[in-house]
Amino acid sequence: MKNWRLGLIGGNITASRSPLLHTVCGLAAGGNATYDLMVPAEWGLSFDEMLAHCKGAGFDGVNVTYPFKEAAAATVPPGDPLVAAMGSANTVCFTQQGPRAFNTDYTGFMAAFSARFPGRAPGRVLVLGTGGVGRAVVFGLAQLGARALVLHDTDPARIASLSRAVGGQFDLPVHAADADALADLDGFDGVVNCTPLGMEGRPGSPLPDGLRGNPSWAFDAVYTPEDTTFRAQLENLGADFLSGYDLYFHQGVQAFAHFSGTAALDAEWVRSVISHRADG
Repeated sequence: MKNWRLGLIGGNITASRSPLLHTVCGLAAGGNATYDLMVPAEWGLSFDEMLAHCKGAGFDGVNVTYPFKEAAAATVPPGDPLVAAMGSANTVCFTQQGPRAFNTDYTGFMAAFSARFPGRAPGRVLVLGTGGVGRAVVFGLAQLGARALVLHDTDPARIASLSRAVGGQFDLPVHAADADALADLDGFDGVVNCTPLGMEGRPGSPLPDGLRGNPSWAFDAVYTPEDTTFRAQLENLGADFLSGYDLYFHQGVQAFAHFSGTAALDAEWVRSVISHRADG
């Protein structure tokens, strides 16, 4: 029986469901997966030192989450050329050739969007947050055929960096949001939250009260909890909603495929087992 030693490096990850997901993926692959949660600050280590520890301890791979996804892309050689262009990585495999970085947030978002909204194009999309997961989702939206992307972040330099990165790979309009765009969503087909606001320990929403507009769909990268203030705001406007849980699921299954080299998992069996265990 094959054993995989895996883990997650991030901050504020106590409520992560990734250990369950990867444990079940291990069973689906006919083996056994262990999955540790590691917060570098609790070890007194930097991200690079935490990664080196995992490599030395014999991990097969680790996932990387907020706030280290951009650091992972900058530190680890890319296993996919798009990772370098994207500037974000959420999956690091320790191979015989050394560590390699991948981004299954990008591929996982596209899979989740296509499953939830079959045949639908993203249209003109407002993206809130341009950090690690925001970069991956923006690249995914561009690949899915978005008509235009409007970016909002508290750091203008992040917006400029991501706009340049997307412009180097795709031919579509990308620009910063106007000051009033957050209150009036008229003209947007989709609205996406890629900020940490709404997750456990970070209550709230990046959008103000009293929203106007009628976007047709929305996505929240936050999945713990699933019922966020952002979700309620957009559903109250009539938007069809894509939960961060779906991104969590698809990116996790795809990350395990990188870790294990086992691409042919029965994903629906994995989903049903996770749901049963969560309910139980």
